[in-house]
Amino acid sequence: MTQADKANTEAKDRSQDDDWAWRRKIREHPTMYPVYRVAVIVLGFVVTIGGLALVPLPGPGWLIVFAGIAILASEFEPAERLLHWGKARLKDWTDWLEPKPLWVKGLVGLATLALVLAVFWALFAVSGVPTWFPDFAEDRLVQLPGLAR
Repeated sequence: MTQADKANTEAKDRSQDDDWAWRRKIREHPTMYPVYRVAVIVLGFVVTIGGLALVPLPGPGWLIVFAGIAILASEFEPAERLLHWGKARLKDWTDWLEPKPLWVKGLVGLATLALVLAVFWALFAVSGVPTWFPDFAEDRLVQLPGLAR
């Protein structure tokens, strides 16, 4: 490694150290650091599990899962590797879908809609149709096979 490479690496390390000075202070404190790591684990898992629960629903489920893994990745190397792997798979998926014709994208959208509806049907079959639904929606839903109030 040349002197210029070493200088660049040191400059990069210093800039990262400045950005994470608060974390360095926590790591230097022997009683605070384990508490911080536990807090990162708890928050990361709560956000990740909450996101996984939202995945079959319309909305930002996967975005929340990635946020939870990013929280864990801020402190744990295996989570960081998982985050990079997930980003790569997402890029692979978008690279595959982007050049496809509109009808293929439409079929993917319809398959996603069918999966979401199947998840809702299974949820309502197990737990019943929620009573907080508007009466007109509840009346129609209970007419579907396998669903009851």
